[in-house]
Amino acid sequence: MRNWLLPRRTLVLSALLLSVGAVAGCPKPDAKKDPGGGAGTAPTAPGAVKNPTAADTFLTVSIEQQASWVRNFNPLLAPGNVRWPTVAGIYEPLLVYNTMKGEFTPWLASKYDWSNGNKTLTFTIRPGVKWSDGQPFTAKDVAFTFGLLKKHAALDLQGVWKWLTAVEAKGDSAVEFSLTRPYVPGLVFLGHQPIVPEHKWKDVADPVTFTNENPVATGPFTEVKNFQNQIYELGRNPNYWQQGKPAIKGLRFPAYPGNDQANLALLNGEVDWAGNFVPEIEKVYVGKDPTNHHYWFPLVGSTVFVYTNTTKKPLDDVRVRKAISMSLDREQIVKVAMNNYTRPADATALSDAHERWRSQKVVESGDWVKFNVAKANQILDEAGYAKGADGIRVKDGKPLRFDINVVTGWSDWVRAAQIVTQQVKQIGVEATLKTYDFSAFFEALQKGTFDLSMGWSNEEPTPYNFYRDLLGSATVKPVGESSARNWHRFGAKQADGLFEAFEAATDPAEQKKLLEQLQEIFSESAPSVPLFPGPSWGEFNTRRFTGFPSKENPYAKLSPNNPPEYLLVLTELKPK
Repeated sequence: MRNWLLPRRTLVLSALLLSVGAVAGCPKPDAKKDPGGGAGTAPTAPGAVKNPTAADTFLTVSIEQQASWVRNFNPLLAPGNVRWPTVAGIYEPLLVYNTMKGEFTPWLASKYDWSNGNKTLTFTIRPGVKWSDGQPFTAKDVAFTFGLLKKHAALDLQGVWKWLTAVEAKGDSAVEFSLTRPYVPGLVFLGHQPIVPEHKWKDVADPVTFTNENPVATGPFTEVKNFQNQIYELGRNPNYWQQGKPAIKGLRFPAYPGNDQANLALLNGEVDWAGNFVPEIEKVYVGKDPTNHHYWFPLVGSTVFVYTNTTKKPLDDVRVRKAISMSLDREQIVKVAMNNYTRPADATALSDAHERWRSQKVVESGDWVKFNVAKANQILDEAGYAKGADGIRVKDGKPLRFDINVVTGWSDWVRAAQIVTQQVKQIGVEATLKTYDFSAFFEALQKGTFDLSMGWSNEEPTPYNFYRDLLGSATVKPVGESSARNWHRFGAKQADGLFEAFEAATDPAEQKKLLEQLQEIFSESAPSVPLFPGPSWGEFNTRRFTGFPSKENPYAKLSPNNPPEYLLVLTELKPK
């Protein structure tokens, strides 16, 4: 799950908003024009079905907005580099974590067991599963897949061979993982790894560059029915192991060159399923067809932060970080930047995905995330940060003057950052908004060459990695060296022993106690500034298909943006 897909941002442009003006009144348009050819229309890819009828049983999905498609179905690469749903839909994992239920769903494995002091993990392989070419799926395929990750480090996206010593098939029905140390949180990385067939991949010369244009897999949709630059279609697996599934005939993916065209297609009823940020969604989407247009944005996405580079003075001072946090009116940020789709973060910084772990003690005592300009100014006064003639605070010759980075075009985050720059002025801090294209933004974030930066956080079954990324000494990298997640470069020595203890813990009560202590350390040290839990974006159209998750039927996340959880949806959808 870690960093498989970046948080989905969608810039809704003027053409989209103009196209729904009759329904929505006058939503605020962005300044750009729709390059697709005119308000109220969405470009249709060659071969795509415009306004599909109920007789068309291919589900149209809006995902991976690109001008044209490249045929790549290699599941061992990062999802952003291959066509959806390669990693979870064409291929499959051993387990699927269900965020809404807070539990693992057995998939290619029917169960798993820890032993040997939690240094051995054994998966029992589901019987009767076949590859799409009819060959049997066995434990040997699992061992082979992990062997590829060991042989080709570029494929080990989660770094599992840093703590694995061996992966061995025990006959056809079980596979045993041997660990260097107890590491219970590693279950998600092993369980979510897409598995490839040994009989097809053993002769692949270079699996790192292999595009796998005609996949043989275990998933519900394995047949490439059509692949053109502007559209591709996948058909059902003729040998799928779940009897009677999938109920829908296939999947269709038009290539929309930008987010505005993708959203126009969504609003015009040409898309059945999407995961987009759409401002004023009740008006612009639901209002166009209240019977069939629906959305669900549960607050189970990653928490959005203003990351503070703690290697730079005076951001290494917890008082400065807490004062910046207290100067922020999160209610206004949520209302203006996020259309009230979310709520302000509390002092645990946890999203609703981790509600059962949240410490109410920390929530109640964490005043540093509450809007209190007077208290923030008092903290800085007492810490010796005096206001200069220009109103900017200074200490030891270091003014509280920072840049705040954000990605150009991520309109909701840009607006949030703009509000931050305005609000910190109240405490004598000057922040200048800097927008970059994604690659430059992300490089600065990873290498620690920023002052303040908007950013996302970890999404995994427990908050262990969430807090390890925020507090773990082992995750701190020198400035200039790429960091996987601890972008603010902060380590709390007192937290390290708690992380080690959690790695060996399987008892829920013990895990909860350890995480409560980590929440206390996080709140005390305020390593960065949480703004709000991110919504999990999802829209669906029931004119032709039913069975989508919703607030009324929350059997899984609705969003198609998070593998492998959307497998739970693909196997439940039905044509009308």
